[in-house]
Amino acid sequence: MFTLLKKAEIFAPEYIGTQDILTVFGKIALISADIQAPPVPETEVIDCSGMLAVPGFIDQHVHITGGGGEQGPGSIIGPLSSDDLVITGVTTVVGTLGDDGVGKSMQGLLMKARSLETDGLTAFIYTGNYGIPPVTITGRVLTDIALIDKVIGTGEIAISDYRSSYPTRDELVKLSHEAMTGGMLGKKAGVVHLHVGDGKDGLSPLTDLLETTDFPVSMFVPTHLNRNKALFEQAVKYHENGGNIDLTAGESTDAGLCVPDCLRRLMGTAKGLENVTVSSDGNGSGAGQSQTETGKVRALFDDFRSSVRDHGLPVAQVLKTVTENVARVLKLYPAKGKLAAGSDADILLLDKESLEPVMLFSSGRKLLSDGKPVKKQSQPA
Repeated sequence: MFTLLKKAEIFAPEYIGTQDILTVFGKIALISADIQAPPVPETEVIDCSGMLAVPGFIDQHVHITGGGGEQGPGSIIGPLSSDDLVITGVTTVVGTLGDDGVGKSMQGLLMKARSLETDGLTAFIYTGNYGIPPVTITGRVLTDIALIDKVIGTGEIAISDYRSSYPTRDELVKLSHEAMTGGMLGKKAGVVHLHVGDGKDGLSPLTDLLETTDFPVSMFVPTHLNRNKALFEQAVKYHENGGNIDLTAGESTDAGLCVPDCLRRLMGTAKGLENVTVSSDGNGSGAGQSQTETGKVRALFDDFRSSVRDHGLPVAQVLKTVTENVARVLKLYPAKGKLAAGSDADILLLDKESLEPVMLFSSGRKLLSDGKPVKKQSQPA
């Protein structure tokens, strides 16, 4: 229950130098120089010399029950394991159905999120799928968000994609009302997480909605905005006007832009990386990959590492796009996305030279050691 991490070089995500971190009952109790081990027999003291301590990553777009299915039953992708997330430094994940609301269900998504939590992760879900009306658990987006603890918003609702239902403005208005009101009643983020495809309209369905209504721009999270150059240019303008933008890690198509290049471009704008997030689209198809290729959760970490090591971008700024910025969008901050006294003990330790994961704590529970998942304890019968 007590863990003392000694001599870690800390990015919280801002750089605060080499200090010690004391965690107690799943929370960070103290960050300071030369903390003495408390006189508790169960205290684990770990020498973190040569390591960077950063907040656990938050991946806000993962197909935890699997995606695919667009080429028939043989193309359905299976569920993720907790180890798939742990080895990439993720401590908080948000699950989404994607297109398939037939072979997969909201009930199954909810149960998978609860399963991941038994393995030590923090897990949330979006209610809905590509189409409108979206699939739900209770029959309404509003009541799903307000009443079900794991439901943090609605998504991924598709726009500008031949697989979408081409929602009208009025349909998007009603959906946004359900999400916003559900969020207020349930004290949740109530976000509308929008899959933006390669279609001709790009971000227009969202910008038209915002121009003609009074919904706060902060409640919308359009994703896959680096899937082609024209869409990214729209995203830059949308970001300059105060919108959140989410980039998809591992972008591999000829038409798309890789995350490091996008981050560099955005850093040169007036708002920098404010309101910019990155997610993996892990275990899904399309959205930066061909529809026969499976998105990798690992891509989130790989793009972080590449941005810093290969492209020379500042560690603290890049970190924010997978930690603090995401936590703020989802209204999980400062419990998540931050290394500070009172925050959850979600701590990723990286080798300082290679920037590879060495150790991971999620709410104080060690899930990764020496770069390998910690063996799960068997549950009592």
